[in-house]
Formats: sequence, C-alpha cells, structure tokens
Amino acid sequence: MELTDGRQRLRGLWIALIWSGVALFDATQTVFVMRAEGMHHAWVRLFVTLFFSWLPWAIVTPAVVQLSRKYPPGKSTPASAWLLHLGASVTIGFISAAMTAALELLLNPRAIAPPLQPFIAVLFKKFYNGLLSYVILYSFVVAISYVLDSKERLARQRTDTARLNEQLSKAQLDALRRQIEPHFLFNTLNSIAGLVREKKNDDAVDMIVRLSDFLRRVVEDSNRQNAPLGEEIDFLKKYLDIQKVRFAERLQVSVNVPKELLPALIPSLILQPMVENAVKHGISKRAQGGTVRIAATRSNGMLKLSVYNDGPSLPAGWDESRSGIGISNVRTRLEGLYGKGFELNIRNQGSSGVEVSVSVPFVSIAEEL
Repeated sequence: MELTDGRQRLRGLWIALIWSGVALFDATQTVFVMRAEGMHHAWVRLFVTLFFSWLPWAIVTPAVVQLSRKYPPGKSTPASAWLLHLGASVTIGFISAAMTAALELLLNPRAIAPPLQPFIAVLFKKFYNGLLSYVILYSFVVAISYVLDSKERLARQRTDTARLNEQLSKAQLDALRRQIEPHFLFNTLNSIAGLVREKKNDDAVDMIVRLSDFLRRVVEDSNRQNAPLGEEIDFLKKYLDIQKVRFAERLQVSVNVPKELLPALIPSLILQPMVENAVKHGISKRAQGGTVRIAATRSNGMLKLSVYNDGPSLPAGWDESRSGIGISNVRTRLEGLYGKGFELNIRNQGSSGVEVSVSVPFVSIAEEL
C-alpha cells in the first residue's frame, strides 16, 4: 500500500510539473510575442490568466488516465467507449473555457474598455474557438498515458518472466542435484554390498560410517546452489575416503588447489561426479589401480577445475554425448547456472589417462557478499 501511495504521489507530482511547464511556456510565449508586436495589455494579469487557464487540465488528468486504462484505445474498442472519450474531451474543454472566461472577466487582462461582454457570450466563444484543440489535447493525454502504461506493463512482464525463469532454473538445478545424490548413493551401496560379499565386514562398516558422515554434510547444505571451493574439496575428500575403503592401496589421490582459490564459489557437488567418473571409468578398470589428480587454476577471470585419472584412454571416435549420467548432469547444471559462459571438456592426456575439466567465471565469497 505504501509503495502504491508513493507511486501515486510521484505520478501526481509529475503531472503537476508537466502542466506547469506547459502553462509557463504558453503564458510566457504569448505575453512576449504580443508585447513585441506593440500591443497594449495588462501584461501581469494576462500572464496570470493564460497560466491558470491550464489548471483544469492538470486537475482532470488523473481522471483521464484512469478512463483511458478502463477503456484503452484500439481496434477492438467499442464505439460507446470512443463516444465516452469524445464526451470527456468536450466536457473538459467546456470547463477549461469557463475557467478562462471567468479569469478574463475578473482580471480584464486585455484592458478592454467597459462594458465587457456577458460571461455566457465569452464562455461559448472560448469553447467554440478551442473545441478542436480540446479534442486534440485530450487525445495527446490518452496517447501518452497508453504508451507509458504499455512500457510499464512490458517492464513488469519482463520482471515477472525473469523471476519465473530464475525460479524454474533453481527448481531444475535442485532436481538435478537430487539426481546426483542418489546416483552416488547407489554406487556406494553397491560397493558396500561388494565388500560384504567379500566378507570384508570391517571395511563395509567403515564405509557406512563415512557415507553417513558425507550425507550429513550434504543435507546440511542442501539449499545452496553454490559453495566455496574449499568446502567442496572437503566433501570430495570424504567421498574419496569412502572409495579408499573399497580400493585400498589401488587408489592414489593428489590434490593441487592453491589456498588463494579456496574461497572461490563453484556449483555445489560439481566435483564429486567428475571424480566418481574418474574412479569408475579409469581406476576401477585397471587391476593395479591408479592415481586421481585434482587441480584448480585461475586465468583471465575464469576458474578451471580439472580431474585427471591415469586409467584407460577414451576410445577412438568417442564423443561427449556418450558420457554417463554424472557428467551429463554436470553439463546441464552448468548450462542452467552460466548459460554459455562455461567450458566442459573431456579429453585424453598423453598415451594414457583422461582429464575432465570445467571452466567457470571466477567469483569469490567476498565478491558475492
């Protein structure tokens, strides 16, 4: 309500300023021209008369705006609405003529010698002479109101659309995030089942404890779309601790993330599916296991996150459309957050090994605040 009242007051102020400007221009221009032509009038009284003759238009403009909103001009506007607008313009013109006639008889700005004409005669003369200008002026008010309202509606629609798109994007990202979590969970539970079948009960219990700790952290931050890189590395270490229970010495991990990059904001749980992909398609394919290297660098305003494994290389003719659900979800989340402002690459490195890298705009916690 306060916002609406504030807008109404502001609009009323603008109306008063605009009509005051029109009145000032008309009165000043008329007085100076007449005086320059050598006419002899009561110039101050003439200025006052001309200035205040615009007062009725300033007073009725809010009503004209409301009428134009209720019956906006257009091809589908019924004839009755056009007649209503025409009647309103004539009525306002008649009031304006009456105001002008009263001021002229009261102030006699043109210094006419008595006796002056009767009020009715002056009124109808003013009204008849200005009838066309009244209709045109009314049309201008309606047209300007219609244009401004159209721009306001368009701006409101764009704002609503942007808000809905943001909500939809958040909902989609949240759905994808929830999809990633069960994906990881199912794979981990399969690993636990494998340990149980191998009668490695202590390892299975240890993995369950680590999984519980990991999921507790996930639930605590479930409403965040972004998280500091440092926290994501902590999450990742908990995931790798789970995998180390399964692979033991077969899994080696190297993390190379400079301290100054730890406050950088990245999509939450974005690294975990990349590392899971490295373990599943790289390390697990080798009897002797292998190494997963995680690194982060910053260049040209972009933060690059890379996950490398020294497992089997990608086959010839491989394309990214054949990537699994984890990498597909990573790409979809990045598209939802950054549009085209990111890079996701999967490529062979050297004679053996595969690297998955993601580049996103660098934003630190301090910049976000």
